[in-house]
Amino acid sequence: MPATRRSLLAAPFVLAATGARAQGVFPNRPVRIVVPYTTGGVSDITARLIAEPLAAAWGQPVTVENRAGADGIVGTEVVARAAADGHTLGLVSVAHPVNAAFYKLPFNTMGDFSFITQCSATPLCLCAAPGFAASTPMELVDHAKRNPGVTFAGTGGVVRLAPVLFAQRAGVEMTYVPYRGSTQAHPDLMSGRVDIMFDTVPAVLPHIQGGKLKALATTGLHRAPQLPDVPTLAEAGMPGFEASTWGMVIAPAGLPEAVLAKLTADCNAALRQPLVLDRHRTLGAEVVTSNPAELRRFVQAELEKWGDAARKAGIQPQ
Repeated sequence: MPATRRSLLAAPFVLAATGARAQGVFPNRPVRIVVPYTTGGVSDITARLIAEPLAAAWGQPVTVENRAGADGIVGTEVVARAAADGHTLGLVSVAHPVNAAFYKLPFNTMGDFSFITQCSATPLCLCAAPGFAASTPMELVDHAKRNPGVTFAGTGGVVRLAPVLFAQRAGVEMTYVPYRGSTQAHPDLMSGRVDIMFDTVPAVLPHIQGGKLKALATTGLHRAPQLPDVPTLAEAGMPGFEASTWGMVIAPAGLPEAVLAKLTADCNAALRQPLVLDRHRTLGAEVVTSNPAELRRFVQAELEKWGDAARKAGIQPQ
């Protein structure tokens, strides 16, 4: 067969192979990380910290896009509806599974996403005014049994549900007092107008250090480095209790396996950069990495834990 004819016959296969290789290369254009919250929070800071090493590793720009609204639902839906090619990522928090307890969502919490890696974990602190009757979790339980109607401040999400779960496990009744944010709740907590609060360690640490609040326990798997003398709730009489705010990288469902594996490896490498580790420590957060299977199991467990607590408390998705 003449060479020219062989070349013509082979051309479609060459073009097809070239196209397949091009489609298989990731990334082949800029990548965006959608953060469904306002700037300045841990999720936003994490996204900006990992964007630089990811851009260096990929040879493509990596931008952070804040799409706040509806407790993270607006930006998370952007991720759910994006093309499943790895070029749109999301960096979401514990609000992702918790929102299912409060809202009728425009996406499926588990089914509409690929789970890439966890990023961070920040424990909560059970705290009260210095003059509050209880100084340990078990003293709080005894006090609440003798005095029904102990009040807890909450700002929504896990900060609201952590005391709900605590009360359910302790078999006591407590009354929810809603606040728009921690800065609005803290003055009433310090003055004793509201009894207790579960808030992030970084949020209450200055008040604890200044003697305006006392810490009864923290809620992580191990003691908070900033409060080494404060036991975890598990240590203080409530085995298995854990509640934290945390971050994770997600993408639309249906990512090719090779892209998912590359994203997990590269995001985990970025999270282990010394600058990223140090910055999270200053924020009171711990860098935590995982793989997609581990993360999916973790998110499913969080979805069930907080959903069950909300249902038992009579909270219905709106």
